[in-house]
Amino acid sequence: MFWSSHMRKQVVDNSMRHNQKARFQKKTLLFLDYFVMILLAFFFLFPFWVMAVGSLKPEKLIFDDLKSVIWAFIPRDVNLENYAYIFNRIPFLTYFKNTIVIVLTTIVSGLFVNSMIAYALARLRWKGKKFIIGAILALTIVPLETIVVPLLMVSNKLPWFNGATSWLDSLHVQIIPFICDAFSIYLFYQSFIQIPKDYDEAAIMDGANPFVIFSRVIIPLARSTFVAVAIIQLIFLWSAYLWPLMVTRTEAFRPLTLGVTYLYNMDIRWGPILAYATLSNLPSVLLFIVFQKGFLRSIASGSVKG
Repeated sequence: MFWSSHMRKQVVDNSMRHNQKARFQKKTLLFLDYFVMILLAFFFLFPFWVMAVGSLKPEKLIFDDLKSVIWAFIPRDVNLENYAYIFNRIPFLTYFKNTIVIVLTTIVSGLFVNSMIAYALARLRWKGKKFIIGAILALTIVPLETIVVPLLMVSNKLPWFNGATSWLDSLHVQIIPFICDAFSIYLFYQSFIQIPKDYDEAAIMDGANPFVIFSRVIIPLARSTFVAVAIIQLIFLWSAYLWPLMVTRTEAFRPLTLGVTYLYNMDIRWGPILAYATLSNLPSVLLFIVFQKGFLRSIASGSVKG
């Protein structure tokens, strides 16, 4: 009896020690996870925060405060002179309006066109489909820099509805070439093939045609993929520099990214440059924060797996 009681106590003690050790390991791993995430967050937010803080400082304090660990991250002598300089010296609102028009038009049109192409590849049967899929996959690794010169030559010779004999120096030359995107098509294709075809068959039994299936079945089930593609395109289009630099000649059609070059040509003052960069990046950062759940959900569901 005594031996049985002793063994029972020993088993309980061992179990308690094991549970304490497991809890300690769990807390340690949780602490390390949070530590690494905080470190990465600091690493990625550091440039943007220093840029935003520097935009609120006088010119003479921007580089002096970088020598201090504290004042590099905390604004002092706060003023809005750098932002006033931007609005008074360059057509910032024109650049911003052009960027909004270019980004929204390209994204909305691209979501419709690229998803329809992906739907045809994922759901419809037709000859040459495998070849097209392979070609699209190959195009995803082709950088823009390799095709920008021939694309510029073609755009220079295309007519427009207003009688112009060239697309250069316009908004549509910054929109139309980027509506159809191979990477977006491939993301949609990967997402659509993961949706069971039983939904399509049930809709066909109810008399639905392919477009109805696409609009009422596929789109709701792939909503997170649409959000992910929109955010990826937003980041690409908002930061586009080379193509707008090559195809625009006047201020009336230039996007935000070319405004920094304008500031460099006037005189190099880092305060206005930091203020301009802050205003230019703020909308895309805010949009990502708002739609980050859909973007992360799309990644988790495997819709952006190659």
